[in-house]
Amino acid sequence: MTTVDRPGAGTVELRPVDADTFRGLLRRQASTVTVVTTPGLSGGRHLPSLPPAGFTATSFTSVSLDPPLVSFCLGRESSSWPTVARAEHVAVHLLASGQQEVARIFATSGIDRFAAHPGWDAGPFGVPLIGDALAVLLCRVVRRIEAGDHTLVLAEPLALSAGEDGDPLVHHRGGYTTTLGAWPETW
Repeated sequence: MTTVDRPGAGTVELRPVDADTFRGLLRRQASTVTVVTTPGLSGGRHLPSLPPAGFTATSFTSVSLDPPLVSFCLGRESSSWPTVARAEHVAVHLLASGQQEVARIFATSGIDRFAAHPGWDAGPFGVPLIGDALAVLLCRVVRRIEAGDHTLVLAEPLALSAGEDGDPLVHHRGGYTTTLGAWPETW
């Protein structure tokens, strides 16, 4: 146990960081839910062919406006990682509040996610595009940065598509929820 004196706040106890405690604390952060997809890849001289990949991510964020850049993280033990590791293009889908089933399917291991969710079409570069999302960003991967057991993927949006405006799907405390909408003018 470590204690830290904070002026005006007294002594604060800081616990060692272990994976379970860290995961528990991160569950307190609300995150928008996205699904990232990438096309399958043809095999090459020393590379196998890979199926299309798609996964649910809550690690999506904007990085830069000039140039436009976004990022997401993916564990290198994920079944989607081999395809994402070689992908040139991805699509990031910001899910709407009613798309819990889409999020659940793309978060499930050991299934053909595209067969389980037939609501997608092939877009530019063969990237699978999921229907009814609040927004879709078609991106070119510009860099991959190893970070612990995950890789941070930086991507440049090439095209944007906005669906109907609505409330986003949010992940909080291990489950799905949504926002309450705008605050009333008088509180």
